[in-house]
Amino acid sequence: MAGRNKQPLSVIEGKGRSKHITKKVAKERHEQEEAMKGFTDNIVAPSYLTKKQKDEFENISAELIRLNIFSNLDVDGLARYIDSRDQYIKLIKDLKKIKATITVKTDEGKSKTFANDDYPKLMRAKNTLFNECRAAASDLGLSITSRLKLVIPKTDADKKPQTEAEKRFGGRL
Repeated sequence: MAGRNKQPLSVIEGKGRSKHITKKVAKERHEQEEAMKGFTDNIVAPSYLTKKQKDEFENISAELIRLNIFSNLDVDGLARYIDSRDQYIKLIKDLKKIKATITVKTDEGKSKTFANDDYPKLMRAKNTLFNECRAAASDLGLSITSRLKLVIPKTDADKKPQTEAEKRFGGRL
C-alpha cells in the first residue's frame, strides 16, 4: 500500500500536529497502541549468540527497555543486529591485513603490480554487512536519526502539576 507510514500518537502530539485528531480518535489510537506495544517479561538473549554477544545484548536491551521502545517481539531483531555487527568487525580486521594490490617480481628483476582478486569480494561483503547493521540499528532505534524520529512519551513523573487556569482552559492559554 502506498503512502506514509502511520506514526504513533505520541509522535504526532510531540510534533504539535494533532489538531486534526479528535479526542475520541486519539483515545482509540492510544488504546490500540498500548495493546500493540508488547510485553517485556521474557527478554532473553538467543542461544545462538556467543557469551560476548549475549553480554552486549543484555546491555543494549536494558537501554532500549529504559526508553520504552523494546519488547519481547524485538529480541530476534536485536540478536541479528549484534551478530551482523560482530561479523562486520571481524571482516574489517581481516580486510586491514589484505592489500588491494599485489606486487610480484618478474624473472627479469622488474616489479609488476596486480589487483588482488579477493579484495573486491571482501569489500562487497563489508558493504553488505554494513547495510545490514545500519538497517537493523535504524529499526531498533539504535542510531541518532532513528531516535530523533521518536518522541518518547512523558511519564506521570515527568509532568508538572497543572495550575488552576490550565485545569479550566486546558491548552487554550
